[in-house]
Amino acid sequence: MTQVQKQTSVRSLLSNENVKARFQEILKDRASSFTANLAVMVNNNQQLQECDPMTIISAAVVSASLDLPLDPNLGFAAIVPFNSKDGKKAQFQIMYKGLNQLAMRSGQYKTIGAAAIHDGQLLSENPLTSEYEFNFNTKTSDKVIGYAAYFKLINGFEKTVYWPIEQIDKHGKRFSKTYSKGFGLWKDDFESMAIKTVLKNLLSKWGVLSLEMQSAVKYDQSVINDESAHDIEYIDNDLDKPELSEGEITAKRADDGSEK
Repeated sequence: MTQVQKQTSVRSLLSNENVKARFQEILKDRASSFTANLAVMVNNNQQLQECDPMTIISAAVVSASLDLPLDPNLGFAAIVPFNSKDGKKAQFQIMYKGLNQLAMRSGQYKTIGAAAIHDGQLLSENPLTSEYEFNFNTKTSDKVIGYAAYFKLINGFEKTVYWPIEQIDKHGKRFSKTYSKGFGLWKDDFESMAIKTVLKNLLSKWGVLSLEMQSAVKYDQSVINDESAHDIEYIDNDLDKPELSEGEITAKRADDGSEK
């Protein structure tokens, strides 16, 4: 399929009555602006133009169902092109601002945040209790030594996770083929991906997961091959193994807090 045909196919799918009805069902009167922005985004991205158009539409449906805009300037969610054995496909990715948004919408979180930790800001850590003491006024250099995420629930429960930079780097290379090869989101925006990694790990292991958040964890870094979102695959990480069922993959991804 040529690039022009793929562009036409995406536009044609967006004009399809069933697809239009699906977006309208989800977004109501915001459907037209969402799909118009989607069409512009694809038109402005040559890599997306080369992707299987149905994977673009399906990723957009997931983003719409989570009520997360795809505007790259907002940084809530993204549709990312990836090469696979079956050709180039589009992958849905939720960004850390999107995770933050879904958590706050649940009404269970009083405070939530994540940040880079610089030299001098980590005062103490207790590996047994996973307790950390930070002072953001004691930075001694601009060197980033790790990333931390924190939340406090309405009921008073609070939790912090901290990953040293070496753990972040190892995780990224393990779960992202593109990072290992020196390109992709991990390479282009390491800090955003690192913050997302610790935040996703924190929420997956310790947080209250709403149905929306569970869906976000399930579909994050996945290629959705059909508009019904039943046929999904993880093409950029080592969890895409035939012996794992969809449920087992989802559970393992949630347990690992895996960001690819």
